[in-house]
Amino acid sequence: MYRMSVLTMLAPSSLSSKLDMAKCCRMALIHDMAEALVGDITPVDDVSKEEKSRRESTTMDYICTQLLGKFNGGLNGAEIREIWQEYEDGVSEESLFVHDVDKIELLLQMVEYERESKCEMDLGEFTWVAQRIGSEEVRGWAEQVFRERLVMWKEAGRTPSWRADTEPKGEV
Repeated sequence: MYRMSVLTMLAPSSLSSKLDMAKCCRMALIHDMAEALVGDITPVDDVSKEEKSRRESTTMDYICTQLLGKFNGGLNGAEIREIWQEYEDGVSEESLFVHDVDKIELLLQMVEYERESKCEMDLGEFTWVAQRIGSEEVRGWAEQVFRERLVMWKEAGRTPSWRADTEPKGEV
């Protein structure tokens, strides 16, 4: 969440001129708060999307009303809950950008794990997430991550797995 908030602050002017970047930063910090109590539910956990949503929504209600409910007359909890819901709904320009930042953060984490393993661990199975990035600017970040990943693997004398539709464009 912290790295995501930093990434939102690095947005190019083509995005920062049209988005509320302070809100994006708050949204990046808030979007996974429920996971502190619910856990990070992934597709392999055999929990339906509806059940995951219910658990996280109930947890955010608890955090925002019970834990933060009296702080500043409840205004802070209400604002956090509203921003979290905006992210979950994924319809505002800010929420779409933060969803893209969440995806680029996953790709950065993938490359970090591969680097730590000295390219013994190939996590190319996660490159598909780049295809879900909506903004041109964040897609550009993903292509740069893929270029750097390919250089890292070449320097290790190995070839990473790629899905053909995620291979970086341009010179490596």
